[in-house]
Amino acid sequence: MDDRTHQPAPDYTTSALFFIFINMLWIFGVIWISWGLGAVAIIGVILNHLISMLDARLNPEG
Repeated sequence: MDDRTHQPAPDYTTSALFFIFINMLWIFGVIWISWGLGAVAIIGVILNHLISMLDARLNPEG
């Protein structure tokens, strides 16, 4: 039997969200330079809608 105590896994949520923010920032910058602010706004609205749908699916009671 393995009687050693196992340490809990580290929580990488904060660093994952930080890196998602950094990646979205430069991706939106490239889209803004390529197609303009309107394209960034449209993509932002679409992403907001997708995140809202995901939240509704994962939390159906609220």
